Amino acid sequence: MLKYPAPGAPDLAKRVQELLTTSGIKRVHIDKKRGLDHDAWVPLMLMYPEANIPVCQLSIQMNKDATYHYNMGRALAPLKEEGVLIIGSGSATHNLRDLKLGAKDQEVVPWAGEFDKWLEDALISGRHEDVNNFLQKAPHARKAHPSPDHFYPLHVALGAAGATTKAELIHRSWSLGT
Repeated sequence: MLKYPAPGAPDLAKRVQELLTTSGIKRVHIDKKRGLDHDAWVPLMLMYPEANIPVCQLSIQMNKDATYHYNMGRALAPLKEEGVLIIGSGSATHNLRDLKLGAKDQEVVPWAGEFDKWLEDALISGRHEDVNNFLQKAPHARKAHPSPDHFYPLHVALGAAGATTKAELIHRSWSLGT
Protein backbone atom coordinates (compact mmCIF):
# COMPACT_ATOMS: atom_id res chain seq x y z
CA MET A 1 0.00 0.00 0.00
CA LEU A 2 1.27 3.46 -0.89
CA LYS A 3 1.48 6.08 1.82
CA TYR A 4 2.30 9.76 1.71
CA PRO A 5 2.80 10.91 5.29
CA ALA A 6 3.16 14.63 4.66
CA PRO A 7 2.65 16.81 7.71
CA GLY A 8 -0.58 18.74 7.86
CA ALA A 9 -0.75 22.53 7.77
CA PRO A 10 -3.35 23.61 10.34
CA ASP A 11 -2.30 27.27 10.26
CA LEU A 12 -2.63 27.28 6.49
CA ALA A 13 -6.05 25.63 6.77
CA LYS A 14 -7.16 28.46 9.06
CA ARG A 15 -5.77 31.04 6.61
CA VAL A 16 -7.65 29.34 3.75
CA GLN A 17 -10.82 29.38 5.82
CA GLU A 18 -10.32 33.09 6.53
CA LEU A 19 -9.73 33.97 2.87
CA LEU A 20 -12.72 31.98 1.65
CA THR A 21 -15.04 33.34 4.33
CA THR A 22 -13.91 36.91 3.67
CA SER A 23 -14.64 36.38 -0.04
CA GLY A 24 -18.27 35.59 0.77
CA ILE A 25 -18.27 31.82 1.00
CA LYS A 26 -20.54 31.18 3.96
CA ARG A 27 -19.56 27.75 5.26
CA VAL A 28 -15.93 26.67 5.25
CA HIS A 29 -15.32 23.60 7.40
CA ILE A 30 -11.87 22.39 8.46
CA ASP A 31 -11.78 18.59 8.65
CA LYS A 32 -8.88 17.52 10.85
CA LYS A 33 -9.51 13.79 10.31
CA ARG A 34 -9.73 13.41 6.56
CA GLY A 35 -6.58 12.25 4.80
CA LEU A 36 -5.31 13.35 1.41
CA ASP A 37 -7.17 12.31 -1.72
CA HIS A 38 -5.22 10.46 -4.41
CA ASP A 39 -5.42 13.56 -6.63
CA ALA A 40 -3.35 15.36 -4.01
CA TRP A 41 -0.84 12.79 -2.85
CA VAL A 42 0.02 11.19 -6.23
CA PRO A 43 1.53 14.34 -7.79
CA LEU A 44 3.01 15.37 -4.46
CA MET A 45 4.68 11.98 -4.14
CA LEU A 46 6.38 12.59 -7.47
CA MET A 47 7.28 16.21 -6.67
CA TYR A 48 8.26 15.79 -3.02
CA PRO A 49 9.00 12.07 -2.51
CA GLU A 50 10.28 12.63 1.04
CA ALA A 51 6.81 13.95 2.06
CA ASN A 52 8.61 16.74 3.87
CA ILE A 53 6.32 19.64 3.00
CA PRO A 54 3.19 20.62 4.93
CA VAL A 55 0.02 20.01 2.94
CA CYS A 56 -3.47 21.46 3.17
CA GLN A 57 -6.04 20.04 0.75
CA LEU A 58 -9.10 21.97 -0.41
CA SER A 59 -12.18 19.93 -1.31
CA ILE A 60 -14.19 20.69 -4.42
CA GLN A 61 -17.90 21.31 -4.10
CA MET A 62 -19.90 18.97 -6.35
CA ASN A 63 -23.07 21.04 -5.96
CA LYS A 64 -21.34 24.17 -7.31
CA ASP A 65 -20.17 25.11 -10.81
CA ALA A 66 -16.81 25.88 -12.40
CA THR A 67 -17.10 29.64 -11.83
CA TYR A 68 -17.62 29.04 -8.11
CA HIS A 69 -14.35 27.08 -8.03
CA TYR A 70 -12.58 29.75 -10.08
CA ASN A 71 -13.72 32.34 -7.53
CA MET A 72 -12.44 30.13 -4.73
CA GLY A 73 -9.06 30.30 -6.43
CA ARG A 74 -9.29 34.07 -6.77
CA ALA A 75 -9.95 34.30 -3.04
CA LEU A 76 -6.87 32.17 -2.37
CA ALA A 77 -4.55 34.16 -4.67
CA PRO A 78 -2.91 36.05 -1.75
CA LEU A 79 -1.42 32.74 -0.61
CA LYS A 80 1.02 32.88 -3.53
CA GLU A 81 2.66 35.94 -1.97
CA GLU A 82 2.81 34.06 1.33
CA GLY A 83 4.95 31.27 -0.15
CA VAL A 84 2.14 28.76 -0.71
CA LEU A 85 2.19 26.55 -3.80
CA ILE A 86 -1.34 26.11 -5.16
CA ILE A 87 -1.79 22.97 -7.24
CA GLY A 88 -4.91 21.97 -9.14
CA SER A 89 -4.54 18.27 -9.82
CA GLY A 90 -6.95 16.33 -11.99
CA SER A 91 -7.32 15.35 -15.62
CA ALA A 92 -8.04 17.14 -18.88
CA THR A 93 -10.51 14.33 -19.55
CA HIS A 94 -11.92 11.85 -17.06
CA ASN A 95 -14.52 9.42 -18.33
CA LEU A 96 -13.94 6.04 -16.71
CA ARG A 97 -16.90 4.51 -18.57
CA ASP A 98 -15.26 5.18 -21.93
CA LEU A 99 -11.70 3.97 -21.33
CA LYS A 100 -10.27 2.03 -24.25
CA LEU A 101 -8.55 -0.93 -22.65
CA GLY A 102 -5.66 -2.10 -24.79
CA ALA A 103 -5.28 1.26 -26.54
CA LYS A 104 -1.68 2.19 -27.21
CA ASP A 105 -0.23 5.33 -25.65
CA GLN A 106 -0.91 8.39 -27.82
CA GLU A 107 -3.85 6.57 -29.49
CA VAL A 108 -6.64 9.04 -28.69
CA VAL A 109 -10.38 8.78 -29.33
CA PRO A 110 -11.62 11.79 -31.33
CA TRP A 111 -13.90 13.32 -28.68
CA ALA A 112 -11.11 13.29 -26.07
CA GLY A 113 -8.61 14.84 -28.47
CA GLU A 114 -11.06 17.57 -29.50
CA PHE A 115 -11.86 18.47 -25.90
CA ASP A 116 -8.18 18.49 -24.97
CA LYS A 117 -7.28 20.71 -27.93
CA TRP A 118 -10.09 23.14 -27.03
CA LEU A 119 -8.91 23.24 -23.42
CA GLU A 120 -5.29 23.84 -24.42
CA ASP A 121 -6.29 26.67 -26.78
CA ALA A 122 -8.54 28.29 -24.14
CA LEU A 123 -5.88 28.12 -21.42
CA ILE A 124 -2.99 29.28 -23.59
CA SER A 125 -5.12 32.16 -24.90
CA GLY A 126 -6.15 33.16 -21.37
CA ARG A 127 -9.86 32.59 -22.04
CA HIS A 128 -10.79 32.00 -18.41
CA GLU A 129 -14.51 32.67 -18.97
CA ASP A 130 -14.62 30.00 -21.66
CA VAL A 131 -12.94 27.53 -19.30
CA ASN A 132 -15.44 28.46 -16.58
CA ASN A 133 -18.28 27.90 -19.06
CA PHE A 134 -16.77 24.71 -20.50
CA LEU A 135 -20.10 22.88 -20.46
CA GLN A 136 -21.50 25.38 -22.96
CA LYS A 137 -18.28 26.21 -24.85
CA ALA A 138 -16.19 23.04 -25.16
CA PRO A 139 -16.82 20.21 -27.60
CA HIS A 140 -17.81 16.96 -25.86
CA ALA A 141 -17.62 18.55 -22.40
CA ARG A 142 -20.07 16.17 -20.73
CA LYS A 143 -18.40 13.18 -22.32
CA ALA A 144 -14.97 14.41 -21.22
CA HIS A 145 -16.25 15.05 -17.69
CA PRO A 146 -19.43 13.16 -16.80
CA SER A 147 -18.61 14.32 -13.27
CA PRO A 148 -16.49 17.46 -12.79
CA ASP A 149 -14.58 16.27 -9.70
CA HIS A 150 -11.34 15.80 -11.68
CA PHE A 151 -11.75 19.10 -13.54
CA TYR A 152 -12.73 21.68 -10.90
CA PRO A 153 -9.24 21.73 -9.34
CA LEU A 154 -8.07 23.36 -12.58
CA HIS A 155 -10.58 26.17 -12.04
CA VAL A 156 -9.31 26.80 -8.51
CA ALA A 157 -5.70 26.97 -9.71
CA LEU A 158 -6.68 29.15 -12.68
CA GLY A 159 -8.50 31.59 -10.40
CA ALA A 160 -5.54 31.74 -8.04
CA ALA A 161 -3.17 32.38 -10.96
CA GLY A 162 -4.84 35.69 -11.82
CA ALA A 163 -7.26 37.06 -14.40
CA THR A 164 -4.63 37.82 -17.05
CA THR A 165 -2.75 34.55 -16.72
CA LYS A 166 -2.12 32.50 -19.83
CA ALA A 167 -1.12 28.86 -19.49
CA GLU A 168 1.89 27.11 -20.92
CA LEU A 169 1.73 23.46 -21.94
CA ILE A 170 4.60 21.60 -20.31
CA HIS A 171 3.47 18.00 -20.69
CA ARG A 172 0.87 15.91 -22.47
CA SER A 173 0.38 12.18 -22.37
CA TRP A 174 -2.49 9.80 -23.01
CA SER A 175 -3.41 6.38 -21.79
CA LEU A 176 -6.35 4.10 -22.49
CA GLY A 177 -7.46 6.29 -25.39
CA THR A 178 -9.14 8.94 -23.29
